[in-house]
Amino acid sequence: MWCSCWRSRNARLASAIAGVEFVRGEHDGGVAIAAWPMHSDQPSNAALVADVLKTEIVVREWKDRAGVVKASLIESVVRRFMASEEGCRIKETAEKLGAAVREATEAGGVSRIELDSFIAHVIR
Repeated sequence: MWCSCWRSRNARLASAIAGVEFVRGEHDGGVAIAAWPMHSDQPSNAALVADVLKTEIVVREWKDRAGVVKASLIESVVRRFMASEEGCRIKETAEKLGAAVREATEAGGVSRIELDSFIAHVIR
C-alpha cells in the first residue's frame, strides 16, 4: 500500500481519532496504535510496540499479510480501543510513554543532555 499524501508526525497525531492512530508498525508520541504492518521493519516494530511497550493492538498479524482485511476486523479493533478495559489500559500506557519521551527530549531532559554531549564530543 502506498500513501500518496505524506503527513507530518504532528499532523498525524492531531488527527488521531479518540486517541488511536492506524499505522504500519512504528510508535509515534503518546498515541495508542492500531498496527497494520506491511513490509520491511514494520512487523518487528509492531511486535515490539505490542508485546514490550504495550501501546497498540495489531490489526492483522504478519503471517496473515496476504489476506484481505475485512471491515468487520477493523470494527472489532476500534471497538476494543473504544469500549474495553484493554483499550483504556493501552491508551493510558501510550500517554505515559509519550509524556516520558517528551520530558526526556526537552531542554534539560536526559536524552537531550546525552545527545548534546555526543555532538560536543564528535565536533571537538
